[in-house]
Amino acid sequence: MAFSWKLISKPPHDFFISLDVDSYFDKEHDPATIPENGFIRPVPLQDRDILVNIHFNGEVESPAFHIECDEPLEADEIEDANRSLARILGTELDLRPLYEQAAKDPVLSPLFSEGYGFKRISRANLFEDTINRIIIAQISHKPTAKKMVYGVRTEFGTALESKQGQIAAWPRPHKLMQADPVGLKKHGLSLRKGEYIVGFAHLLVSGEMTLENLEQLPPDEFYSTMLGVRGVGPTTAQDLMMFRNRPDASFPSNKTKDEEKGLRRWIILSYGGDPDHTSESEFSEMIRNWKGNEGIALEHLYLQYILNMKKKQHQQ
Repeated sequence: MAFSWKLISKPPHDFFISLDVDSYFDKEHDPATIPENGFIRPVPLQDRDILVNIHFNGEVESPAFHIECDEPLEADEIEDANRSLARILGTELDLRPLYEQAAKDPVLSPLFSEGYGFKRISRANLFEDTINRIIIAQISHKPTAKKMVYGVRTEFGTALESKQGQIAAWPRPHKLMQADPVGLKKHGLSLRKGEYIVGFAHLLVSGEMTLENLEQLPPDEFYSTMLGVRGVGPTTAQDLMMFRNRPDASFPSNKTKDEEKGLRRWIILSYGGDPDHTSESEFSEMIRNWKGNEGIALEHLYLQYILNMKKKQHQQ
């Protein structure tokens, strides 16, 4: 008999919209089956990993998730699990301030109808998000990229039993730091990528960085800190900022040969500007309705991009 509890989310929240974004999910997931079968997810507790199945109640204005686990948990373990689940599902993110601020925004406002209640899905902590981003970087074939990530999980994460068979948990830093970067080639990683993920694990185990501190840093400081991690470039650092359990973010200029790159370029183009000749003050004016909710705002742009791509594919 499954052990279960409820996790409440701040409204509005329509979890089912996020199923359109394939990049939120891992090798073991089929988003099309999640509404009926649930969202199976390894969750790290303090000293062990568990497997949970997450069901959304479908009520956008009274959103809640029914969490099931095949093993009994103590009260403190449920509290521990809920911290990870809140980050994964975005239950603590409040969309209402952005909806109010950007009600007349020429770019964002039209997106709020189709994406009403949309929240990103992340992974349980920044370590999982970071090693995932490093591994999949510059891999155009997404199934291959997910297979590579899962290979690392299988070797260094705990094997958890489910009705669908074994599912590998994400590795803990102290396990991954023991990996030989050369040996990671069997999962498709280049030597450099192997060195990058093992190196990040070392930073955390040594205490030079902590996940708790990284989650709480102001956006600009988070960005500059993550740029100091080998294998994390400007765009990846900004991407990782989106998945923290907070709504804000920043998009520093990143020019190469006088050409703006990354998320800032995309934002400026969305507002009809010239990315290569937009001043800091002009950029700030463009996103004045995003203030304090920049991460949530950008994810709405990303959702619209995904939906447009799917419509084009359907028309072909």
